[in-house]
Amino acid sequence: MSKDFETVIGLEVHVELKTRSKIFCSCTNEFGAKPNTNVCPICSGFPGMLPVLNEQVVDYAIKAGLALNCEIAEYCKFDRKNYFYPDLPKAYQISQYDLPICKQGYLDIEANGENKRIGITRAHLEEDAGKLVHQGTISSSTFSLVDLNRSGVPLLEIVSEPDLRSSQEARAYMEKLRSLLLFAGVSDCKMEEGSLRCDANVSVRPYGQEEMGTRAEIKNLNSFKAVEKAIDYEVRRQIEALEDGEEIIQETRTWEEERQITRSMRSKEEAHDYRYFPEPDLPPLRISREWVERILQSLPEMPEKARERLMEEYGLSEYDANLLTLTPDYLAFFDECSLYYKDGKIISNWMMGELTKLLNQKNMDIAECRIKPAALAEMLKLIDEGRISGKMAKDVFETMFETGAGPEKIIKEKGMEQISDEGTLGMIIQEVIDKNPGVVDDYRNGKKKATGFLVGQVMQATKGQANPALVNKILAEKLTS
Repeated sequence: MSKDFETVIGLEVHVELKTRSKIFCSCTNEFGAKPNTNVCPICSGFPGMLPVLNEQVVDYAIKAGLALNCEIAEYCKFDRKNYFYPDLPKAYQISQYDLPICKQGYLDIEANGENKRIGITRAHLEEDAGKLVHQGTISSSTFSLVDLNRSGVPLLEIVSEPDLRSSQEARAYMEKLRSLLLFAGVSDCKMEEGSLRCDANVSVRPYGQEEMGTRAEIKNLNSFKAVEKAIDYEVRRQIEALEDGEEIIQETRTWEEERQITRSMRSKEEAHDYRYFPEPDLPPLRISREWVERILQSLPEMPEKARERLMEEYGLSEYDANLLTLTPDYLAFFDECSLYYKDGKIISNWMMGELTKLLNQKNMDIAECRIKPAALAEMLKLIDEGRISGKMAKDVFETMFETGAGPEKIIKEKGMEQISDEGTLGMIIQEVIDKNPGVVDDYRNGKKKATGFLVGQVMQATKGQANPALVNKILAEKLTS
């Protein structure tokens, strides 16, 4: 990026709350159902239908607000945000305008080796709109169908202060936010399903200028990579335009993944004429301090506390502890495994190494993994006992991952158990020495590398099942005797 311009970024993140039903009706809150099957007169916008607020939605909003260090309002209300769009059946959206449920929070991130606090302006509740499904052509014209399954799904919109200064900071913010929401248990945060999506407000200004530049809003970014790449492209576009003497227009843009560019959707006026007014069918919401305290006491261990615990109890590095607390499922796997095997560093190495590699190859979450924590602990004990080598363990681990079978069964079926009996190995090693007198002479004449050949012969004779450490020990004793 240019050294002459400073990037200013604010993020608006929409989080679908994982309640069983929608925010104002009893329809199922479910992803992937057949179009227009989870609908009723309320969420499909029939005239005269009255919304009823889902109490679990409020609980989740308070829980998320506490996780984000927000002030929880004692009094808030819902408002009608009026605009027309084909997937908005009432032609207004029930949202919160001037009195949101959460405000004035913050989130601490680490990016580019530095710690930084990002302010959170507000977090407010609203209902989601439906979804347009774009189809082929009728008489050479494109057309779209409307699916209202998503209409009325509870959303928490989290609005940051314009404190972010790079795409890397924006990604770190999104990753940290996702982690906190997952640990709080308020959303599944599946970006590929739209339950966590982001609008990025991006502008640039000359270094030293206090006045904000003209911003562009990039809509509906649904992956961390998209957030990073879209912001980088938009910053370059704006800087190049300014350097060419062009004026930046305030507008809404979309990210085209295939072309790796942002594209203009529509211009955006400075003042939004949504004609907000209080929702007449919902009374104001009063939140007692007892209600907030109850939610606070129900909060599970959050990532920062978990990281401190892992570093203190198991001596893990900050890097390892950060990786293990990216999601509650990773932490739960580690914690359960540590009940059966006490060396946390070794557990962490296998989780961050072999397990993460296989999960990434299969594009799986750890919750879908067939390996159970107790089975990993059992395998690690077999390594310690010398029954399998580290190299064997990787083969066993891959089979465990594919089949879900336990390590003992796999070792027995494949005949993989390591030979650690000194008497047996001693006889095999002696046979190798007897068959290779020239190599033995080389060793005794100072060519110490000759032992590598002899070790290889022993491993070949045992089909790789000899305990390497024991082979080296016995071989050294015999060669020097």
